[in-house]
Amino acid sequence: MIRLGSRRSPLALVQAHTVADALRGAGHEVRIVEVVTTGDRDRAAPDKAKWVTELERGLDAGEIDLAVHSAKDVPGVLPDGLALVAASVREDPRDVLIGAASLAALPDGARVGTASLRRAAQLLVERPDLEIVAARGNVDTRLGRLAPDHEDRLDAIVLAAAGLHRLGRHPDDVVPLEGPAFVAAPGQGTLTIEARAGDEVALAAAAVVHDAGNWACLRAERAVARALGADCTSAVGAHARPVAGGLSLTGFVGAPDGSDWAVDVREGDDPEALGTLVGERLLRAGGAEMLAAARAEVDLDGDAGIAEQHQELREDDSA
Repeated sequence: MIRLGSRRSPLALVQAHTVADALRGAGHEVRIVEVVTTGDRDRAAPDKAKWVTELERGLDAGEIDLAVHSAKDVPGVLPDGLALVAASVREDPRDVLIGAASLAALPDGARVGTASLRRAAQLLVERPDLEIVAARGNVDTRLGRLAPDHEDRLDAIVLAAAGLHRLGRHPDDVVPLEGPAFVAAPGQGTLTIEARAGDEVALAAAAVVHDAGNWACLRAERAVARALGADCTSAVGAHARPVAGGLSLTGFVGAPDGSDWAVDVREGDDPEALGTLVGERLLRAGGAEMLAAARAEVDLDGDAGIAEQHQELREDDSA
């Protein structure tokens, strides 16, 4: 019996059932164990680990054998004794704008909802006139804020294409966000499996859903985040894709208000070394100052409004 740990959110359970079906198809008996995480109880909690900590405790205690995560929710450093052991085939990693024919089509001062500092920064790079609104809740709750009769209606929202696809949601007016500043979160569109290091039975089971090519991409993207010291106050993106002889990796770092940003694109055949190189180059290109300014803004004691807004934006977007 493989005990497969998952968050209890609708999207997390869809993802867990996808993995469970693959394991059963390979002859394993599987039971999904639903776990309520800190992030589920308190969406404004500032630590990115809020989405995975309870699952990791379950692994460490032997209560579950594998944990399914959205790769973008996993912090760069794992607890001792645990390891990421597989990455799925990647869904569309792009962010999408919902509610308008294009970003340019939105009126001046349009209200756009997102739960991501990275997305807020990237939107403001292209459209500094926009009003970025902290959109909370699951995918359906956020889509509901586009309804004409909603008491706090938004003109548009931004979500991950992968989450919409996995949930089978097909709203009107969905357009991918394209352009040099629109770089996805590290791991976006990928499911990853965490297990106890050295658990050969769990490792063999996880191999059923493992995609070696996307595993290399994920390792490179996570290396960018580690090199930057990225956390929940960071507007950081990283996206890798296979090319002849290795990977092409794009990294992004920006100021939360979109006033400053940097992108770097490099190729290489060693995922970890490539990600570290891109992260270090972004730091030298002004990323260190942007990240420090963002953390200082969140920590401001004298401006509760800014701090509260950033706490809301640090919510998992369930997509």
